Amino acid sequence: MNKSFRRAMSTLLIVMVLLAAGTSQLAPTAQAAVPTLDNIRVALFVNLPGKYTSLTKTATLSSSSAMNLSVTASKQTTQWLSFPENDQLRLAMNDYKVKVVEATQFNQAKQVYDAVKAAGGSPFLISLSKKNTATYQVLEGGYSAHSEATTALNKWKGNATISKAAGTSMIVAGPHSLSSGSYATKSEALKAAASFGAQGLDTAVGMKLNSSGKLEFTVLVGLAGTEAELELVKTAASKVSSKLSTVKGNEDMLVMRVDHSVDGAANSSDELYLYNPGMVVSVKAEANGYVSLAERSERSYRGTIEAGALNNQMYIVNELPLEQYLYSVVAIEMFPSWPIEALKAQAVAARTYALYGGNGFTVAHVVDTTTSQAYYGVHSEHQNTTAAVDATKGEVLMYNGRLVETLFSSSAGGRTADAKEIWGNEVAYLKSVVSPDAISEAGLHNWYRVVLPNGKVGYIREDLVKDTGMKNAAGKPILHSNTDGTNIRRNPLIQSNVTPIEVINSGVQLVALEKIIQSNAMTWRRGPYTSEEMLKAIGAKLSITSPITTMEVTKKGPSGRATEVSVNGKPLAVAKPVDLRGVLGVDGSLQSTYFSIEQTGQVVVLGASSNKRTKQDGASGLQVLGANGQSSKASSDYLFVLDGKGNVRAATAEAGFQFDGTGNGHGVGLSQYGAYGLAKEGYDYQYILKYYYAGSTIAKD
Repeated sequence: MNKSFRRAMSTLLIVMVLLAAGTSQLAPTAQAAVPTLDNIRVALFVNLPGKYTSLTKTATLSSSSAMNLSVTASKQTTQWLSFPENDQLRLAMNDYKVKVVEATQFNQAKQVYDAVKAAGGSPFLISLSKKNTATYQVLEGGYSAHSEATTALNKWKGNATISKAAGTSMIVAGPHSLSSGSYATKSEALKAAASFGAQGLDTAVGMKLNSSGKLEFTVLVGLAGTEAELELVKTAASKVSSKLSTVKGNEDMLVMRVDHSVDGAANSSDELYLYNPGMVVSVKAEANGYVSLAERSERSYRGTIEAGALNNQMYIVNELPLEQYLYSVVAIEMFPSWPIEALKAQAVAARTYALYGGNGFTVAHVVDTTTSQAYYGVHSEHQNTTAAVDATKGEVLMYNGRLVETLFSSSAGGRTADAKEIWGNEVAYLKSVVSPDAISEAGLHNWYRVVLPNGKVGYIREDLVKDTGMKNAAGKPILHSNTDGTNIRRNPLIQSNVTPIEVINSGVQLVALEKIIQSNAMTWRRGPYTSEEMLKAIGAKLSITSPITTMEVTKKGPSGRATEVSVNGKPLAVAKPVDLRGVLGVDGSLQSTYFSIEQTGQVVVLGASSNKRTKQDGASGLQVLGANGQSSKASSDYLFVLDGKGNVRAATAEAGFQFDGTGNGHGVGLSQYGAYGLAKEGYDYQYILKYYYAGSTIAKD
């Protein structure tokens, strides 16, 4: 622990003792009832415009255990179907879809299916019997209204690849159907459907509860886009049966289709169940088994997977016991190998955070991303983090009898943020404190910032070069690369989404400008970025069109984080200081707002009369005087400036901007690396929590 942190901790301890001795009657208590929650609802997919949107058109569910499917309708939940172990089923909404193609050749339908999927559509490849022949259809969607499906229909007609493979017979299919007969089993209904299919009619199997509460099956005929189209179906269907009734759109009925989408083979299929918007379908594995959801990276989940409709889109929610939810969350939010006291602190913070927001996502308490807390299901669990959750079972953090908003981030960069400098509002227990976050740098490589023979500048890891022991005329070390196919990086870390500056082989001579630690949760660097790159990043979010010549931090908060950044002399109009991370990010959001900006194109030119002039656009327009007394126009991407102390600065030829920062995340509340550091120093989880959430208490029901 560094000296400044020890002094801060000692001062804090003295203050805490004085408060306890003189003002104990004012100390926050947890006398109010402690909030509890047996089961938590986690949205895996949900449509909440303006707040959170993650969409899917299907849910593909499987389990190594047997599964049961239940339906909630009219406020009653009843088990309808059972599936054997290692089986798979799919769920989707019973809405409007585009019938892109119908073919008797599976390969033709599969070709269209692949083309629609490649074009960004949400296709289904289904089969049915028509005119006594196996027939394959590609349906795309769904859509909440016929008009939306018609718009999609025209889009697919306008796609040359798809229209050529599918032909011109695309239509809108929908939920409008006729019902014929009542059957005790699904197989009986499928057999009866063949007689309607023989007339060239689209059919499916419907299922619902009868007046006695028993599940019955029926043949659905038509699946038309409009009621007018259904009338035409009725004429043809009446040749097969006179006992036809119109299915009401709000009827509590599941529609089953035979689906080949997952395996993509004619001889392999799943059962696809379409549910009406007013229904809720839930699937649970027997004997405490897990249900896997293919659309969520094949993750497996404890508890129940529920599908319903919200804001005209399918939602998927995982409902499970709160403590079991935390098993996964804590194992993702912190490394399970960290000290147990840090893991316990995270467990209490995560539990409190889950309770704090209530039903913040309409059909769920939380979502499964870092918008709430990262949650990846059962296979992310670890025995160490599970032990931390169990050891703190039911414990939450409170302030003045209310739950604390236990915000946390990866690293505070040495000092946590005050809530006001991030979101603009004061929170009594979210104040700036010193945080021992440098532990994230343990064992990391250093990187050299180097100049290549062609004048380009970038970063190379220290183990990929050898020092020749020689120096150039400016006194900078000369290195040789020692590996073929080495990437010269734009930033001092490996980023697969950022194109390398150059790829070099062994033996290339490099000049080292500086040596810095690999960018990490504590210390990081991004850039330099050109004026054009910054304009594109900022202009995508704010209305800025002029070339960017200057950029600087013009206001800071209590912890030193940027609360205002000015571009071309004018403050960026962000709603909250934390928004600066996204607005200024070129290759993704900046790690934190705890940064400084180097204007890399800024150089000070000393004139013949000793007058100084500051240029923002680097070498642009400069004449460089060489050792031979000849002058020439500076034309490289960089101008290397040597100061009186022997330091070489790589100034960009044009206006440029480099961000040097510390910390990872908003920095408010608990710092995870800081908690790690405190735990390594011997502090327990209760102390860690009370340190980061000032004045809070730990309570348990």
